[in-house]
Amino acid sequence: MRQSASLLLVLCLVVAGAVPPVAAGVTESHSTTGSTAPAPSAAQTPTNNTTGEGTTLTILSYNDIQTAAAQDGTFPRMVHLINQRRAAHENPTVVVGGGDQVSPHSLSPLSQWRLPVRALNVLDPAAEVIGNHDLDYGFEAVANFSQQSEFPWLMANIVDSETGEPIPGTKPYTVVERDGVKVGIVGVADEKIQSKTAVDFDQQGYELRNYSETASEYATMLKEEKNVDVVVVSAHLGVPVAKTLANTTENVDAIVVGDDEIEYPPQETGGAVIMEAEARAEHVAELNLTVENGEVTTWNGRLLDVTENVSKNETVSNIITESRRERLNDVAGRTEVALDARFASNYHDETALGNMITDSFRAQTGAEVAVTNAGGIRSNGVYGPGNVTVGDVYNILPFSNTLVTVELTGAELEQLLASQVVTLESETGQNYGAESQLQVSGVTYEWVGHENESYVRDVWVDGEPLAEDETYNVTVNSYMAGWDGSVLEDAPRVSESHMLYGTALLKYIQQNSPVAPEDTDRIRRVDAVTEVQSVSVRKGTATVSLDAPNGTTDVVADSFYAVRGDSGERLDAESVSLEDGEVTVSFENAEYRKLAGEGGRLQIYGEYDTSAYERVYFEHSVLNADFEASDSGKKKGHQKDGKKKGGKKKGGKKKGHQKNGHDSLAPITQTSATPITAA
Repeated sequence: MRQSASLLLVLCLVVAGAVPPVAAGVTESHSTTGSTAPAPSAAQTPTNNTTGEGTTLTILSYNDIQTAAAQDGTFPRMVHLINQRRAAHENPTVVVGGGDQVSPHSLSPLSQWRLPVRALNVLDPAAEVIGNHDLDYGFEAVANFSQQSEFPWLMANIVDSETGEPIPGTKPYTVVERDGVKVGIVGVADEKIQSKTAVDFDQQGYELRNYSETASEYATMLKEEKNVDVVVVSAHLGVPVAKTLANTTENVDAIVVGDDEIEYPPQETGGAVIMEAEARAEHVAELNLTVENGEVTTWNGRLLDVTENVSKNETVSNIITESRRERLNDVAGRTEVALDARFASNYHDETALGNMITDSFRAQTGAEVAVTNAGGIRSNGVYGPGNVTVGDVYNILPFSNTLVTVELTGAELEQLLASQVVTLESETGQNYGAESQLQVSGVTYEWVGHENESYVRDVWVDGEPLAEDETYNVTVNSYMAGWDGSVLEDAPRVSESHMLYGTALLKYIQQNSPVAPEDTDRIRRVDAVTEVQSVSVRKGTATVSLDAPNGTTDVVADSFYAVRGDSGERLDAESVSLEDGEVTVSFENAEYRKLAGEGGRLQIYGEYDTSAYERVYFEHSVLNADFEASDSGKKKGHQKDGKKKGGKKKGGKKKGHQKNGHDSLAPITQTSATPITAA
């Protein structure tokens, strides 16, 4: 691109009092997070033919469709917007994709690449580049989806290590002609594509050549041998690398970028205009290049937003709707218990469904611990007992989250658990009650939802007390892995799976049907810790006497039980009484001794009513005591910090608590005794 000509044209326009259409070429300021333009209508927006000599070529681009491909939302709207912009221009127009289009999405495990390809055929791009997720199904699948595509897939710098031939189903470049303007399009990727795919390049016999040298070689060939007027590189490598590409190549006029998924309105670097339209069909990049005598002399461009005001392309909308109906009604398996996906249940306490979800994560990754945020469990419904369909699974876990396994120390794991506790006294707690906001597998812990307390205590991993200095492999969903300011943000990554978290649950149900997950006290709520005054055994009965918490007005006798550490074994109390500020709990002696073992320590949990504070959501408070199980007569109890899970819930609901998206689930950073609740 001739910068001097571009600057001269802008100067002339400024002197003449004219404003170039959309953006003032290279003199316009474009920030990498700059504002995007609202989607215009064809009637409102004039054609972008540039005045003066030459022809204006319009390039419309998009990238990283991924999860939007199986949603009847932004994708059909984006197709409509692109067609609208095509119709708005009298000048030649070319549509180019930036890769990562066929995966991942909610129908990936069912139809793989088929749904996105059918929709992309309606869009009819001039070319697409292979991105890392376009290799999710392996190199062999590329030829299959390329054969079904009515447009070419490009990849110039991934070649057979012996023959130098491109991936079957791809070609290095393509040339299209629009109204006498010849456009050459080259596809490249950088080395990140190897680490971001599940395929082994060496094992499959492929090598990745230098993207800059390859792009420059083909661009020069296209100019000199194919007589193209404009060279576009479709580059799945992110904006920073695209700048390097622009600065180290010749004869490249425009770079359509994918991979790092940022908003990058058209901006010039090294004589080439770079643009990226974020991801998920949320934007369209529009670039206008003025071409004179086979050279680009000036340009203007912008990003357009795909909003709800943009109509849907009916054909694409129908393709998506029909595909979801056909595939999502399949039965995945059966559940013998109700699967509670209600917001209230999963925000406040452990659920059997939450246990199964996190168990499914560990089944896929082999991690010691799995943690998922309650807000990622959706639909606010209850499923079963009975058949569970594929649609049910993806209604429960609908987001594009994948599985990420990180390495955390014991102290960091405890910090992660504590960061999500919402206290009763906080503003959120006063509205919705105390919340733990997580579901877990492989870890058991106790949380205290009150100010000026240690929010998480007595953490066990695989039945053993948490060791603060030891490291544990912890699987979370990819949304959590990116929480700003959390221990997860910079945690070493052990592995990243392209499997959607919904797919992990789907496979778990398919492989273990019928399923019957249980609430196993992994997350134990505690409101007060009390001291045991005595332990005695008389006539086949073991009796434990403990102090009643301040303000206790009654106890819920059938809620009391004893448990040993994280064994999962529990013993329900035979009787419970409250008298003169003391709670007396009795157990059948033989079972009590069996639970306690030799010199063991036990914990008691039980629900009580109190005048100390007004409960929200939970009907009762929970007390806890930790003590030596032996018959010791009168004794001082072992003072510890807290325990147990939730008491009976008011109809299983919390009034008015409807969290509708991930935005409300930003991590809570515990900087003092008071947690900071999410906005």
